[in-house]
Amino acid sequence: MPIPTEPIGSIPRPRELVDALVAQAPQEELAGLFDSAVRDTIRRFEETGSPVISDGEQTKSSFVTYPLSAANNVTWDGVEIPFADGHSRHLPQLAGGPFFYSGHAADYLLEAKKHASVPVKQAVIAASAMSLLYPSGGLDDYPQDVFLDDLVREAADDIRMCLDSGAHVVQIDFTEGRLACKLDPSLGLLKSFVDLNNRVLEGFSEDERARIGIHTCPGGDQNSTHSADVDYADLLPTLFQVDVANFYVQLASESDRRRVLGIISEHSRPDQRVFVGVVDPLDSRVESAMEVRDRVLEAAEFIPIDRLGTTDDCGFSPFADDTATARDTAFAKIQARVEGTALAASELGV
Repeated sequence: MPIPTEPIGSIPRPRELVDALVAQAPQEELAGLFDSAVRDTIRRFEETGSPVISDGEQTKSSFVTYPLSAANNVTWDGVEIPFADGHSRHLPQLAGGPFFYSGHAADYLLEAKKHASVPVKQAVIAASAMSLLYPSGGLDDYPQDVFLDDLVREAADDIRMCLDSGAHVVQIDFTEGRLACKLDPSLGLLKSFVDLNNRVLEGFSEDERARIGIHTCPGGDQNSTHSADVDYADLLPTLFQVDVANFYVQLASESDRRRVLGIISEHSRPDQRVFVGVVDPLDSRVESAMEVRDRVLEAAEFIPIDRLGTTDDCGFSPFADDTATARDTAFAKIQARVEGTALAASELGV
């Protein structure tokens, strides 16, 4: 498409799969349900006309925990992430070293590519999110600087395996970026997160970074957010210092999109493509293609067309047990994004 359009990642799982996960069904039963969900997700993704798809994260427990799928040195009572509606999620916590990924994103990518006829992108969790696993009191036998060295290596390997496995693009999920501004208004925590993620990216070439992007949003779980009250003016200037070529920015649900677009215009660089969110996964109403078109045209007033892309604000179901959004609704929104982006491209003459 003249204006590229990509999903963020997760799609609501089929109800049968969610029920089986909640009931802790036997692994052989889950394996069949996982395979069916991935096949159905890819089929329905392609039916929307989307030129780039994902596997919908159907077989991940969540976008953040997949590297720990077989870990035996973590507990599940780590940092608490409170959401605006009152519910919360807990991150895992490292109980001892060494730290390593027991699951890799490339495994999901390779399975998806077996069934896809269009390019597949792959999301990975940011090293900055994984850094929150280290306990605040430290570990006597595993210093934090050693942990961070191990984390940087593992996160870089996770990205490289996806690139080597043929990912169209690798998207780093950085939802904790906006949250960092809330936790530390001095923005020191945000800067440390960006510095850590840039350590991960140091070993990649310019051509490889052209296939790497980063996603920011205020969190999205059970139709609620954890940091939507944070001003984008605090986040975006530092975000655009991440050494990648593609930025996926939640925008459709912002109350003043033009103000945010102005910040993007001021702080993004000529070598950076910005994919703006044009549909809101937390709103049950399905946007029309014309509505999406108008949002793209608005963004084109601030971002040169050759640097503009469109996306969803966030994943539709980043945690496996989130059933707040219907599966049909997610695909209808994606189709509106695809069709509306094409309408905007035609109107813009590209």
